[in-house]
Amino acid sequence: MIREARSIVVLTGAGVSAESGISTFRDAEMGLWAKYDPMELAHIDAFHRDPELVTRWYHWRFTRCKDCTPNPGHHALAELQRQTEARGGSFSLLTQNVDGLHQRAGSTNVSEIHGTILTWRCTKTGKHHELEDIDFSSFPPTSEAGGILRPNVIWFGEMLPEKELERAFSDSSTCDVFMSVGTSSVVQPAASLIDLAKSHGARTIEVNLEPTPISESVDVSLFGKAGEELPKVLDQLNGEA
Repeated sequence: MIREARSIVVLTGAGVSAESGISTFRDAEMGLWAKYDPMELAHIDAFHRDPELVTRWYHWRFTRCKDCTPNPGHHALAELQRQTEARGGSFSLLTQNVDGLHQRAGSTNVSEIHGTILTWRCTKTGKHHELEDIDFSSFPPTSEAGGILRPNVIWFGEMLPEKELERAFSDSSTCDVFMSVGTSSVVQPAASLIDLAKSHGARTIEVNLEPTPISESVDVSLFGKAGEELPKVLDQLNGEA
């Protein structure tokens, strides 16, 4: 299916990053933050209510992301993109992750549906700031314009970026193969993309640790870690298995 595809779309979720040691919002291991509900901290209302608490939490998240490295799953997707484009096909990587690990593994033109934790923006001017330019000696951090700086992610209660959504729906509706990797397939609107692709004739593949709501409807389900299953797929494509 992958070898014959002219256009491939891959949607990745937190399961891919978890293999690099980045905890998901559903993980029990939160260290000093165990008394807080991360699902609540990831809400725009929480930021308005207590910007110091929320920015401290996201700075902690960034610190953990910074110390993690791409795993074999990330590298396999980067290589799959390289091979697909080398034979004249198109490859679109859509991710719900905010850690930048796909780019560090070599993936290009990544669509970050939920934003990125690697840049912050001023709530007063909208200007984006690189992390190395931000003074995190106090919280919430502020810009030179006096506005509070917030991570450039999409929180619950906020609209997803229009440009990224348009690309996601457009690419999903025109691809030959759609792969869902490391995602629970319950968070909308990302969860609906595979159905959109299938309705337009795409073949569908799921790679996940355990069954999800889409497992019975996809063409192929591979149950296991993305860092183990995706390299196997590459091996098959390259005639090594």
